[in-house]
Amino acid sequence: MAMIEEQIVLNKSDHMEKMFLTLINNIIKNNMKKIIVLLVAIQFLGCSELQKVVNQIPTQGSLTQEQIGQGLRQALDNGIQHQVSKLTAVDGFYGNELVKILLPEELRVVDKGLRKIGLGKLADEGLKAINRTAEDAVKTATPIFVSAVKDISFADAKNILLGEQNAATVYLEGKTNQKLYGEFQPVIKRSFSKVGADKIWSDLISKYNSIPFVKKVNPDLTDYVTKQALDGVYTMIAVEEKGIREKVGLRNTTLLKRVFALQDKI
Repeated sequence: MAMIEEQIVLNKSDHMEKMFLTLINNIIKNNMKKIIVLLVAIQFLGCSELQKVVNQIPTQGSLTQEQIGQGLRQALDNGIQHQVSKLTAVDGFYGNELVKILLPEELRVVDKGLRKIGLGKLADEGLKAINRTAEDAVKTATPIFVSAVKDISFADAKNILLGEQNAATVYLEGKTNQKLYGEFQPVIKRSFSKVGADKIWSDLISKYNSIPFVKKVNPDLTDYVTKQALDGVYTMIAVEEKGIREKVGLRNTTLLKRVFALQDKI
């Protein structure tokens, strides 16, 4: 008889525990203060039962991989909005030492040769022209970059969040560089013509090749500037990502604040 009574007590205890777990979860879902949970539970449960309940209360602060991925995408979007947009202004490339496009190695000899014969101004115009091309092309192609960020999915969002200061940008580059090159190159080609860079470089190369005893050059500037401009875009996105990781004030959405608070604790 005593054993039956003991079993009844145990069953009753388990039943009460399940009832109050359900109650607590409902209270949490309705965003009521946690103190109410404790007050209600204390009234009906003993210490051991209460501890079991507390251990099973879901953690509201936890984030899923999908939510972390969304936060990383928001950070990359901010990079395009706040940093890549700077590249589209006059001197956005040319005046920014982080991304300024210099001459490829094979054309540095051209630059030097032109300066030797008094054509330094033309050489300066050539350098400026390829940067103007990049500035115009990025302005035209910004929707391409926005779309690339929107479409990206993170295989391991939490590890990227807890990685290096540019981890999300590096992941973006690895997943999108080849595709973006194909979409961006025609834009660069059109911008070369639009800003007059093609004519400047045609004249510049022609003059250099007319210098006696020099090795003739015929560079593919479209390919070179496409790659350099893309590097500039990723560089500026990384600038914003680093800022968001380091400065709470740059986290301008609730999700950004929640996601990057996780890496603050590491």
